[in-house]
Amino acid sequence: MRFADPIYLYLLLTIPIIAIVRYWVARQRRKRLRLFAQPEMMKKLSVDVSRVRPEVKFWLLQTVLLLLILMLARPQLGTRITHEKRKGIETIIAMDISNSMLANDVEPSRLDRAKMMVSNMVDHFTDDKIGLIVFAGDAFVQLPITSDYVSAKMFMSNITPSLIAMQGTDIALAIRNATNSFTNQQGIGKAIVVITDGEDHEGGAMEAAKEAKKKGMRVYVLGIGSTKGAPIPRPDGNGYMQDNTGNTVMSALNEQMCRQIAEAGGGAYIHVENNSNAQQQLEDQLDKLAKQETMSTIYSDFDEQFQAFAILAILMLIIEIFVLERQNQMIGRMRFFQRKGKTTIMFIMLMAMASTTALAQSDRLEIRKGNKEFRAGNNQQAEVAYRKSIERNKANAEAHFNLGNALLAQGKDSAAIEEYQTAADLQKVPMRKAQIYHNIGVVCQSKKLYQDAINHYKKALRLNPHDNMTRYNLELCKREAKKQQQNQQNQQNQQNKQNKQDKDKQNKDQKDKQKQQKQNEDKQKEQQERNKMSRDNAEQLLNAAIQQEKNTNDKIKKAMRQPASRKLEKNW
Repeated sequence: MRFADPIYLYLLLTIPIIAIVRYWVARQRRKRLRLFAQPEMMKKLSVDVSRVRPEVKFWLLQTVLLLLILMLARPQLGTRITHEKRKGIETIIAMDISNSMLANDVEPSRLDRAKMMVSNMVDHFTDDKIGLIVFAGDAFVQLPITSDYVSAKMFMSNITPSLIAMQGTDIALAIRNATNSFTNQQGIGKAIVVITDGEDHEGGAMEAAKEAKKKGMRVYVLGIGSTKGAPIPRPDGNGYMQDNTGNTVMSALNEQMCRQIAEAGGGAYIHVENNSNAQQQLEDQLDKLAKQETMSTIYSDFDEQFQAFAILAILMLIIEIFVLERQNQMIGRMRFFQRKGKTTIMFIMLMAMASTTALAQSDRLEIRKGNKEFRAGNNQQAEVAYRKSIERNKANAEAHFNLGNALLAQGKDSAAIEEYQTAADLQKVPMRKAQIYHNIGVVCQSKKLYQDAINHYKKALRLNPHDNMTRYNLELCKREAKKQQQNQQNQQNQQNKQNKQDKDKQNKDQKDKQKQQKQNEDKQKEQQERNKMSRDNAEQLLNAAIQQEKNTNDKIKKAMRQPASRKLEKNW
């Protein structure tokens, strides 16, 4: 058990202070009463005055104050932190964070894609240990080897090229640092996973990989990027990087060198593309390594428990209202607040609190049943359990969210979105609300409703800016939405073009028809003129045509005698 806001626990100091002040006031009151009469006389004068009832009311109010303070501190339960022996391997991730990793020939960029893949790979780890090294022109350990996957993902999300001032790519230094970062345990499989675009500026990487292999470690290289090359965006977003001559730098994947490093390290080379094949291939390779028992610390999520404290506080207030300071003669014989009667009232109070707590947790029992069925693949039974939980507590955001997952697994997308929307309206925890919006975005993305998916992914990122999966899906939806819009525009343009072509063809056919008709009319007129032409006119026309042909031949011969001009091409 833990408290999410333990700062409020300092308010517990007010409880003993109030008790001390109250007893001091009561003591002063008793002194003043002794001046008024003797204690025996006071008992006879105040027969209906109870000394126990005010005490009960006071401590009931103190208990209410205690519960309210605990509720403000947000108690959370359900987490176990244990040290267990598990069989696994040790893996060091050496990630290239040089500026060349900003190239976007792999969506959304080489670095973001690498972070996404490692984050997904960590999600599949259960019994293994992981460490993280970042490198460019220099290299350092970002996360020592550990089984704390939550910290690993947190460090992974904060990686940027600005972490290392010295740019470049020194793969050899990264492998040497990884070699020295493993534990001293013998017999356990140890893997170094180098994620890079292969632009090694310093050299010595193959020698470092051979040294790691001699020490019993395997070096796997994940080449990310395309062999054709891509420009490198500037970190400030203003254009692309240029070399000393002013030309745009094109960064290309050096697959040959990556294969050589992997071969020297006894591992394998894997090309990372815009799919999950590389992750699956790497996991298959790591599964081949020897596994040994390791000590692991197990963490799980915390569940909010303030609702039970709030219900108990309300119950205590109700009891305090019905407890009077003066004795009632009609029920005085029951002796609830004297000797054996005290045990009876305490038993009744404990039974009431137990029943209230059981009622508050009944909906959670159904959620647990639903979770068990959902993990077993019984989606329909899980749906029934979640709906029972909602019937008992309609304001349970977790039940609506889990019901949405069960409906989505059955292909009931519309109903799932409705449950997700209800869960989002009820959920108050930002991280869980972000997960709800992420799931809605995934459903919209699967239906190619990219604009709706973009809107929900943006809502999720406002609540959880470090969610790389949501950010990746957002960028992918933006690209798909742009392509979809372009396709629609192209189809519209094609349709307009086709309509224009049809209209032009129709106009052309009409013009050709008119032209043909005119030509026929001209031929008829010409034929008529020829029939009317005299022999002298025909001879004159014939002589003129012969003279024109002679002049044309003379011009052609003259042009052929002139030397041809020469056109020079540009010298590259």
